[in-house]
Amino acid sequence: MDEAKKTGGFSFFTLWFGAAVSLAEIMTGSLLAPLGIKKGIAAILAGHLIGTLILALVGMIGFQRRSPSLVSSRLSLGRYGSYIISIFNILQLVGWTAIMLIQCTRSLQTITGKLFGFQNFAVLAIVTGILVAVWALYIERGINLVNDAAVILLLILSIVMLKAVLPGGEVHRVAGSISFGAALEMSVVMPLSWVPLISDYTMSGRSARGSFFGSFWGYFLGSSFMYITGLLSAIYAGTPDPIAVLMQLNLGLSALLIVVLSTVTTTFLDVYSAVMSTLNLTSRVSRKHLILIFSGLGTLLALFFPMEQYQNFLYMIGSLFAPVFSVVILDYFLFKEDRTGDLFNIEGLLAAAVGVVAYYAVLKYDLVLGSTIPSMLATAVAYLAFRFVKHNFLWKERETWSTKLQRS
Repeated sequence: MDEAKKTGGFSFFTLWFGAAVSLAEIMTGSLLAPLGIKKGIAAILAGHLIGTLILALVGMIGFQRRSPSLVSSRLSLGRYGSYIISIFNILQLVGWTAIMLIQCTRSLQTITGKLFGFQNFAVLAIVTGILVAVWALYIERGINLVNDAAVILLLILSIVMLKAVLPGGEVHRVAGSISFGAALEMSVVMPLSWVPLISDYTMSGRSARGSFFGSFWGYFLGSSFMYITGLLSAIYAGTPDPIAVLMQLNLGLSALLIVVLSTVTTTFLDVYSAVMSTLNLTSRVSRKHLILIFSGLGTLLALFFPMEQYQNFLYMIGSLFAPVFSVVILDYFLFKEDRTGDLFNIEGLLAAAVGVVAYYAVLKYDLVLGSTIPSMLATAVAYLAFRFVKHNFLWKERETWSTKLQRS
């Protein structure tokens, strides 16, 4: 790849900061409000530290191999194993596209209703979906400066938004309850949802340092900031919706700009990476056509998606991707094995299945560590055990039968 076309650390920072600046992150942060300010912020920072470290580590695999995330996963999972993950990833990306469009459209209804007297959900969702498709098509052409400028503007507007949700300093009692472990888990899950995508971008990185730290700090700071904004919005303003606060302060146009830009700079990543996951399955369809297809599917789903299942959707992401990429990280950084020529990594997929079961089992007990860390530990232990059995028993038995056949 031409050095001039490679992505530098600052562009990675703005890319992932932009991915983090979204209504989904604000709304999720607001769910942590019953914990209070100190415990809520502690859970946000600890969870994002864990999740973003995993994210950046997987990104380094893509940088070193110069291949997209799901193609890189063939190193560990085998060809067909990576296909399985690609299919699940496409499903979650279309789901995220729909969720982002729903949250954007609901906020736009508040803004456009007050400014223009227009609140049609379907029309606003379709218009936003078109903007996402256009943005993804332009980024596909390599126009990173546009995204960088948009994210800098978002940072300025987000600071205005944060100041707006702290009008009087009065703390409101937030109804409901959430444990520290559950709050930690909801903070870990958000960066985990990007793990299957990150190498799609770091594969074009200019340096290992820029790829790792640009991605890490961009997402960690951006997502933590948005979570904390949602948390403080719920506690100080008495509402989980900071857009409503901005409207009360007559910042309608600023709110409109925040909603549209935050949605577009995040959701185009979902669409574009769904394209990259599809290309891991087949290269017969053009990227342009796939961008249009996935933008359309996400927009269509936005008209019907049951948002009351949002929290379960987050848990589904954590339960699948934490175990799977535990196997990928172990294989690449510890065992240094290349299974690209294999169809499946049976012991790896079995270990990931153990991790999924462990995730939901631990989730019921509401541990202070959350579910991701125990799930990853269970996956690692199971993987080591399955590898031990394979190398010390199955292979020896196979060699014994081979020797007997040769003698006969």
